[in-house]
Amino acid sequence: WGDCVVTVLLAEEDKVEDDVVFYLVFSGSTLHHCTSTRKVSADTLETIAPGHDCCETVKVLLCASKEGLPVFVVAEEDFQFIQDEAYDAAQFLATSAGNQQALNFTRFLDRSGPPSGDVNSLDEKVALAFRHLKLPAEWNVLGTDQTLQDGGPRETLMHFAVRLGLLRLTWFLLQKPGGRGALRVHNQEGATPVSLALERGYHKLHRLLTEENAGEPD
Repeated sequence: WGDCVVTVLLAEEDKVEDDVVFYLVFSGSTLHHCTSTRKVSADTLETIAPGHDCCETVKVLLCASKEGLPVFVVAEEDFQFIQDEAYDAAQFLATSAGNQQALNFTRFLDRSGPPSGDVNSLDEKVALAFRHLKLPAEWNVLGTDQTLQDGGPRETLMHFAVRLGLLRLTWFLLQKPGGRGALRVHNQEGATPVSLALERGYHKLHRLLTEENAGEPD
């Protein structure tokens, strides 16, 4: 689903000349992407795969451009965008916004969550997968049911992210509709995402939630 390094090995006759610019064109069923490349060596190029809107095999063209000459296709290959556990998790969470049964189910992760060393990896992967989901225009961190948004105590996606200490996912949710509003929501135990972060000693997370204009985590 994108954001991985793609390495291109050139044939002997296609080795990089200083005045030739290579780029890749990804052609999917609904989206097309064009990416520049970085010259690693005379026969090696690198680029970052673009985020895509679905899991499918796309056609990739390696194109070359040289001043005064028309653009020409050097090579053609298939490239597969796959769906992994992080993407599945992001999809589940996105569809669970406002769904109390599903959100309460996620609380078992509080007891059987990943080891502390895996939290950063989980955070990075799920936040990245979330970025590549095609969320509906009306999607909201608090769900789309307005009666729930104005109701009593409940779990939210923000509670989930904070409870596990997922810094990047929390920042992502803060940028979405309902993200800031979720900070004021109490769950059944009376905890808000802000109080949860403080209670669990997640100091960076607490600053992210309380500082105005906090930047995106590294």
